[in-house]
Amino acid sequence: MKRLPPSESGARLAALAAALLLAGCVRAPDAPARLGLRLPPAALGTAISVQQHLTVERPGGTNDLDVALEVDAAHVGLVGLAFGQRVLSLDYDGRVLNEWRHPMLPAQVRAADVLEDLQLTLWPAAAIAQALPAGWQIDDQGLTRVLRRDGEVIATITYGGMPRWQGRAVLDNVRYHYRLTIESASE
Repeated sequence: MKRLPPSESGARLAALAAALLLAGCVRAPDAPARLGLRLPPAALGTAISVQQHLTVERPGGTNDLDVALEVDAAHVGLVGLAFGQRVLSLDYDGRVLNEWRHPMLPAQVRAADVLEDLQLTLWPAAAIAQALPAGWQIDDQGLTRVLRRDGEVIATITYGGMPRWQGRAVLDNVRYHYRLTIESASE
């Protein structure tokens, strides 16, 4: 098998990473602004450390990413890997969101959007409801969660069981036309 020089293999990996999962989680340039949800880490109500496999389906493709997620009362940390190489990391302390990204990752891939999807999926609905602006609402009905703005469904999240960070969760984002499937590794 022919080996690529490091510069070419890095560029190829970065280009592939650019098309990965997170590209599905970004908004189109003419789409309305994201919610901007930023909940304190402690609002999760527990500490977790979990490995997850994420799959994003959107018009034009499906992409995968492995992540390690840690949440405690003081911070949220996430590292995203593609083909064994780190392509994104974020750390959020409830006030400041720091991110590291692979240099070739598209500018549209934003840690703030990843954090928002993460919090919409995992944090308690009561904590989310307190942070929502006027016109927004979130409802939990059994293993289904629905986010609405002025009555219009923005996203639906279904869970395979409880707690939400174990097993499978599927976020269907109607507004931005993607489906994020989160498969958590067994304990």
